[in-house]
Amino acid sequence: MKHDFAPAGWSEDRPVGIVVYKPGTDFAPKLSLPEIGQFSTLALAHLGDGVFEIMMRTGLAQAGVTSAAKLHKETVRRVNAPAQAKAVEHILPLLTSEEHAVFKRGRNAKVNGIPQKADVSEYHAATGLETLFGWLWLRGETARLMELFNHLTEVL
Repeated sequence: MKHDFAPAGWSEDRPVGIVVYKPGTDFAPKLSLPEIGQFSTLALAHLGDGVFEIMMRTGLAQAGVTSAAKLHKETVRRVNAPAQAKAVEHILPLLTSEEHAVFKRGRNAKVNGIPQKADVSEYHAATGLETLFGWLWLRGETARLMELFNHLTEVL
């Protein structure tokens, strides 16, 4: 894994052993800003991609989509760079200055490749959105995630 920065004591590529949560931690963490600062921008985007997808899958299931094939099709239609780029434009005016800075950090991150079905600007916008979602998740701001997600789904 390549970091866009390497926090003190971290090598560029760290071996992964057994993955466990620390005792007493919650599945939805509430990390401090210095703790979140230990994550690379692309690590935040990686987390945010998962958060966004699980929120979409859950929302679709709660909306009554019950067929596995239909759930997959609808998730794929909404969880991709072009769709996320379109949706992020809808929430930019709602972001705080701090959230906007996190979005820009993700949008401006150096990525190694662009999916075939997205152009560069769409992929960068989607990475910014995912970075914001990862950052909010790590801060434990689930209510804010829901608020932004609900606005995003108005255009997805």
